[in-house]
Amino acid sequence: MTFTVGISSDFLDATGRNVWGDIGLAGLDAAGLEWEYMQDRAQALTPAQMERYDAILYAAPAVTAESFAGVSNPPLILARFGVGYDAVDLAACSAAGTVATITPDGARGPVATATLSMLLSVMHHTVTKDRLVRDQRWDLRENFMGTGLTGKTVGLLGVGNTGGELIRLLAPFGVRCVGYDPFCPPERAAELGVELMELKDVAACCDALIVMAVLTDQTRHIVNAGILARMKPTAVVINMARGPIINEPDLIAALAGGSIAGAGLDVFEEEPVNNALLGLDNVTLSPHCLSWTDEMSLGNGGSCVRAIVDVANGRPPKFVINREVLDSAVFKDRLLLHAG
Repeated sequence: MTFTVGISSDFLDATGRNVWGDIGLAGLDAAGLEWEYMQDRAQALTPAQMERYDAILYAAPAVTAESFAGVSNPPLILARFGVGYDAVDLAACSAAGTVATITPDGARGPVATATLSMLLSVMHHTVTKDRLVRDQRWDLRENFMGTGLTGKTVGLLGVGNTGGELIRLLAPFGVRCVGYDPFCPPERAAELGVELMELKDVAACCDALIVMAVLTDQTRHIVNAGILARMKPTAVVINMARGPIINEPDLIAALAGGSIAGAGLDVFEEEPVNNALLGLDNVTLSPHCLSWTDEMSLGNGGSCVRAIVDVANGRPPKFVINREVLDSAVFKDRLLLHAG
C-alpha cells in the first residue's frame, strides 16, 4: 500500500528552495515512502490536504477542527517540526484517529544553546556595544559595563527537556539553578542540580529568569507585574518559549521604569512585534528564530521523519502529544492496515 507524505510549503522560499536546508527527507526515500511539498500555503492545514496525505510534516500551519471538516480519510500522523503545539487542536486530532507528534529530541540542544547565547548577549550588552561602534560613540562604552554570569543564580520557569539541557550548559559557569515546574519530579530536579520552589521565590532570588515552559492556560501571563516586581533591579528576563507566557505590557513597564535591568526576547505576544519594545535600549530582540541552525534543521526534520516511518511501518511513534489516540480502535485499525 502506498504511503504518501505531504511537506508543508512554508519550508520553501519563492524560488522553491528549502530555506531550512537538509531536514532529513532522505530518510523518507530510504523507507520507500512517497513525498511531495504541498502546494497550498495557508495559516491552517486544509481539509483537502488532510484528505490527500497519509502523513503530513509541517512547521507553521495550525491544526484546527476545521482542518478535519468533511475529511473521510485523515492522515495517520501529523508530525510537527518543532516543540510548540498551542496551535494544534489535540481533541480534533484524537477524534479523527490522527496521532500528533513534536520534536523535543531535535530542538533540545539548539534551543538551549540559543538561550545561553541570548542570556550572555543581554548580560554583556552585545547589541548596544555593536551600535556604539557603528555610531562611532566609543566615548560611551564605560556606560555599559556588563554583568558576569559566573556564580550567579539562574531561575528557570520550566525544567523540562530543554531546561535540563540548559542547566548542563550552564554548569561551567558555576551558577546556582533554581526553578519552578510543578510537573518536575523531585528526583529529576536533584539529578539536574536544580532547586525547585514557587515562582515568586524564583523571581525574588534569581539574577536571570529564563522562560522555558510550554504555553497553556496555566502559563499564559504567568510572568506578570507581580512576578516582575519581586525581581532584583539588576536581574534580566529571557524568553525563548512562547510570547504570551509573559504579560508584555507589564514587562514593558518594568523595563521602562528600570525595575529590572533588561530582557532578551525571541518570542512575543503578537508576531511580528510592533509596540514599545522596539524603542527600549535595555531589551535584545530576535524574530523567533534564534535557535534556527543547521543542527535544528536536521534534528527536527530527522525526528519528524522517524515518527512518520514508524507509523508507515505500523509502529506507534515517539513524542506523541495526544497519547490517548494510541489506545483508540480507529487509530489501531488504521495503523494495522498500513502495516499489513
